[in-house]
Amino acid sequence: LTLQNNKELKAKEYESKKSIEDLKEAQGYKKGKLEFSEQISRTNNAGYVFGMKLASREASFADFGFDEFLYHWGAGSTSNVLLSTEPDKLNNPDARNNFETKLTFAMPLYTGGKLESAAAMAKLQIKANKAKLSHDKKQIGLEVLKAYNGAVAAKKFIGMTKNAKVITNRFNQKAQELYDRRLVRIIDVKQSKMAAYSVDAKIEEAQTKFKLAIAYLQFLTSDNTITDVEEFTIFSLDKSTLDTLQKDAISTRDDYKWMQLNTDTMKKKIVFDGAAEKPMVGTHFEYGMNNDTLNTPFNIHENDYYVAAIGLTYTLFDGDITKAKKQKAKIDYLKTKNYFEYMKEGINLQVKKNYLDFQTQTSTLKQKVKTQAMAEDILKETEDMFANNLKFRTNMMYLLMQLENMLKVQADVIMSQYDQTITSAKLKLSIGSSLKR
Repeated sequence: LTLQNNKELKAKEYESKKSIEDLKEAQGYKKGKLEFSEQISRTNNAGYVFGMKLASREASFADFGFDEFLYHWGAGSTSNVLLSTEPDKLNNPDARNNFETKLTFAMPLYTGGKLESAAAMAKLQIKANKAKLSHDKKQIGLEVLKAYNGAVAAKKFIGMTKNAKVITNRFNQKAQELYDRRLVRIIDVKQSKMAAYSVDAKIEEAQTKFKLAIAYLQFLTSDNTITDVEEFTIFSLDKSTLDTLQKDAISTRDDYKWMQLNTDTMKKKIVFDGAAEKPMVGTHFEYGMNNDTLNTPFNIHENDYYVAAIGLTYTLFDGDITKAKKQKAKIDYLKTKNYFEYMKEGINLQVKKNYLDFQTQTSTLKQKVKTQAMAEDILKETEDMFANNLKFRTNMMYLLMQLENMLKVQADVIMSQYDQTITSAKLKLSIGSSLKR
């Protein structure tokens, strides 16, 4: 069976791709940012108009109101009059259009290790999510196996109940034959018919469970062509000792790798959150032009400008906010590290449980198969006793009790086979192996 169309798995694959974009984002900040802007405005605000003219290199003495100054000066006005003159052109300029076009480029030069640690965290998370996705694939594989073997079990129940139907029909036929010969009572005939009706209901229930099991299998695999199953899928395991399996699990488990990478990520986060304690250095470059008409390649040389700057920012005091963030990151790291160590113990326990469960189920299944064979023999002998009613005193009730006992044992064997297959898969997964054949 394939998982390539499983919807849950596809969603998890998309989720794992986010960490790749996180890395691109962290690396992108180091490359800086280039922006283009075009600001178009119109105003008669004296400060803005004068600033726009200066920016476009169009300011003249007339804009300062020097014509009024010269007029009063020529008229012999005193210095007090000259200095108190309010130039009309400066204070009440005509409205002006302004087209401000510019390119800006800003790039961090040093961030106290913040960008570097962010990139390192993103790289670790790419690996972590890859390990998590591999683990999730295996877990979904277990669900598919449960569904498949569940359908096999349901199919075996159908076969078991249909065989029981054949047996009850034989009982009914024999009971009717003996009744016609006045060798048994009518209650024996009725009991055999009642048993047949009960088996009919069980057949219908088993068929419904099989249909539901197939539907669930189709759902997990997104494959509606699946309509039948064959035998139980069980995984054979080598003769490795428990200690060997536990050691192998630590080195091969995907969820263990995922937790280890998460621990490393949390360690990097300490540097990330503490970066504000160090100075920040950045560069800024700007090239632009201002004009009262739209700037074109033919006129930019007349009023263009540039700004180049390097800046340093150093936080002297922030109320211990950065210190608190860094301390929280340390606590999160220690907490994750502790869970990581705890996980090692949990893996060893999980492997041991599955290992012992599989051994026990393998051993008990052999005994249950023997019990099944014995129950089938007892039923056959009891049926012979009923058929030879004159020699061996028995009745239909006792015969049906033996049939019920046999069905219980057969059902127990089927479920034990199912449980053994699932435990074999769990043991295989617990040591980090895949369920792929």
